[in-house]
Amino acid sequence: MASNWSQDVFVKAWDFATLAHQGQKYGGPIEGQQYDYINHIGSVAMELIWALNNTPEVDGNLANQCALLHDTIEDTHVTYEEVLTVFGEDVANGVRALTKNELLPTKHEQMLDSLQRIKRQPVEVWMVKLADRITNLSAPPFYWTKEKKIKYREEALLIHGELHLANKFLSERLISRIDSYQNYI
Repeated sequence: MASNWSQDVFVKAWDFATLAHQGQKYGGPIEGQQYDYINHIGSVAMELIWALNNTPEVDGNLANQCALLHDTIEDTHVTYEEVLTVFGEDVANGVRALTKNELLPTKHEQMLDSLQRIKRQPVEVWMVKLADRITNLSAPPFYWTKEKKIKYREEALLIHGELHLANKFLSERLISRIDSYQNYI
């Protein structure tokens, strides 16, 4: 079966993301545990590649690049213009849609806004958001409160409700992860 994505395109975006996220860490489920942020990026890409293997009709290059770069504008020094210059308009617009607008007053409003912008993008961008939340429903950081975990699970249900039509495989996987996440609450 022919692949719907290129290893060379993937590696270019992976290298860019690795440098952009260099030095960033996030907390694990055990106190004192820290992961390099690129671990999250790789996990999102892995979820997406699994779906791409089952969905040959989508543009795997667009999906992979957006997955690997999805947090660069939001969490690093990288700008929309840099992503546009290096990866082109489709990727830059996808990454921008996946970026929360921190000028909005609440996290809920930021999520609703981002979901609306994602829904104006190609289905590949929707798939990235599903893969991102699947990955984020692993064991939460040890310092999260019960209330934060409940809200996070509710937000995952919102994401699923808005984007589930993007990809059957990611939709089913997200529902499974949402159900399993109840064990952390």
